[in-house]
Amino acid sequence: MIRKLRSKLIIITMLSLFLVLAVIMGSILLINYHNIVMEADETLEFLAANDGAIPRDGEMFDFDNDTQDFMTTERARVSRYFWVQLTMDGELEGSDLSEIAAVDLNTVEQYLQQILDSGREKGFIEHYRYLVHTDTDDHAIRVIFLDCWRSLANLETFFIACCWVSFSGLLAVLALMILLSKWILHPFSENYEKQRQFITDAGHEIKTPLTIINADADILEMELGEDNEWLQDIQKQTARLASLTNDLIFLSRTEEAGNQIQMIEFPFSDLVDEMAQSFRSRALTEGKTFTVDICPLITLRGDEKSLRQLISVLLDNALKYSDEGGRISLTLERQGKNVLLTVFNTTAQPVDRHPERLFDRFYRGDQSHNSQTGGYGIGLSIAAAVTANHKGRIHASSADGHSLSITVTLPGVRS
Repeated sequence: MIRKLRSKLIIITMLSLFLVLAVIMGSILLINYHNIVMEADETLEFLAANDGAIPRDGEMFDFDNDTQDFMTTERARVSRYFWVQLTMDGELEGSDLSEIAAVDLNTVEQYLQQILDSGREKGFIEHYRYLVHTDTDDHAIRVIFLDCWRSLANLETFFIACCWVSFSGLLAVLALMILLSKWILHPFSENYEKQRQFITDAGHEIKTPLTIINADADILEMELGEDNEWLQDIQKQTARLASLTNDLIFLSRTEEAGNQIQMIEFPFSDLVDEMAQSFRSRALTEGKTFTVDICPLITLRGDEKSLRQLISVLLDNALKYSDEGGRISLTLERQGKNVLLTVFNTTAQPVDRHPERLFDRFYRGDQSHNSQTGGYGIGLSIAAAVTANHKGRIHASSADGHSLSITVTLPGVRS
């Protein structure tokens, strides 16, 4: 459990950090890209207003103060642009490629064709930002291109640098989380270990007086020589308390065993069939339909005692909570490399909307805690612990709200 909690802490921390970095870096990149586009569009608008030219030293252009502040001498010197002019019918009328050396007229014609096909008035084509300007006075269309290669290359370099810095930061945080997560969870781990040890020790201590009480009740019953209602109730409640104590000790030992349990290969099909037979007579007595479908010759590697307890818990749970005259089924099958064990039962009580909660310790679907069922809400916790120790998965589902299907997926033996 502690190992899973530690893994979840690391995963959640790394995922949160990744999302935060992605939002921050993405926002910065979008802002920079927006600024590049905005500056390029301003330059193109200026070019369109001045017949496709930028004032050089000694030239005088008629523009307002805002445009003059924007189009500085330095910006004019670094701007690389060109334009072509078309008639309203789309025929090439003129061009000016004097400010750029990277393109020729054939390339420009290809660009024009793509722009006309797109129908857009502005955008990017390769690393050129373009603007389609219609001059109503001259009855002409002028397409102006601005070279944004340097700005886009700087943005790409910045993006790569951000990726490397973010990746390095994530690796550093991951290393720190691996080193510090154990220390962070140490108080919780210590309390959990103490709680588990207390359950084990207290269970052993409780078993002794329970045994004595049960033995004394048996002796008293023999001395009285007749059935006594009160003695029978004492024996019944003592047996229930002993069963709960044994389940708590088993659960504590199962969780503590972890990967230390002895794994051997054994015929799992035979074990499931044996356990099914032991519950068949009980189902018949209670008037319930019990069907079994077991795929033969399935071999499993695991702890036979624990898996026997797993099957017993699932079948006992199905019989306890199935409705009168209900249906119960046990299925064992192969699915690829895995082995699927499914126990199904109908129930009169509506199943919880979140059936996965059934695996929580002391949780019961019957909120009334009716003692007639004899359950304590710990059986399925044992099933979940046994499944986890065998590197498997356990899942509960309800198709109609009045039936419960519990599926255990265990890794099969490679042939």
